[in-house]
Amino acid sequence: MSDRAAREAATVELFELRARATDPVEQQMLLERIVELNLEIARGIAQRFRGRGVELEDLEQVACVGLMKAATNYRLDADTPFIGYAVPTIRGEVRRYFRDSAWTVRIPRRLQELQGLVSAKLPELEQELGREPSTEELASYLDVDEAEIEQAMAARGCFNVLSLDRPADDDGLSLAEVVPDEDDVAVSRLEAVDMLQPILDDLGSRERRILELRFVEGWTQADIGAEVGVSQMQVSRLLRRTLTELRERLAPMAAAA
Repeated sequence: MSDRAAREAATVELFELRARATDPVEQQMLLERIVELNLEIARGIAQRFRGRGVELEDLEQVACVGLMKAATNYRLDADTPFIGYAVPTIRGEVRRYFRDSAWTVRIPRRLQELQGLVSAKLPELEQELGREPSTEELASYLDVDEAEIEQAMAARGCFNVLSLDRPADDDGLSLAEVVPDEDDVAVSRLEAVDMLQPILDDLGSRERRILELRFVEGWTQADIGAEVGVSQMQVSRLLRRTLTELRERLAPMAAAA
């Protein structure tokens, strides 16, 4: 049995013990054991978000909060294995931290974005004019209303913005150079593998072999049929049935994300 499968089995056993426990102290102790057993998941997700302007220790703490939330809210009668519930919960907690932690006072998102635009473009305009621009000049330069500029400037000091010029790693890259414009595909792929693994483990050996040959090795259905001893039509049916089952079991995970 793989380490991942062993961890999942041990986690289920702890959840079952917790469900039967009536003593709140014992319930809390079992919850903490579940979290400790699955800390690797939280740390792994935190590692994937490192180098984006937040200390790894802070990321790990946030990820652990997400793990605790997942362990607290997870129900054994759910169709989703715990890892499939925990991964999107932890990931969502970390993303919320990135979205919210830089702001000590919440202001409208439009003003947040405008403040960032002002911070980025103001040096350009100052260099062009050779002096500090007026509010009217800045508004014209950014093609926004002067009133919005005034509101954004008034919001200064209500939040902390990470400088995009701050060093993000030992290679001298800045934060702007390591923060992706879109979701990190590698992160999403690794998390998908984590969620898929316990589901794939439940498949029969023939189904797993067919999936491997088709989607990893790139074999044709005819070649797969010859390899596993069935017809091409049977391979097609097995693939369709297996993929349908995977989609159905992954649907709750996608909703949780």
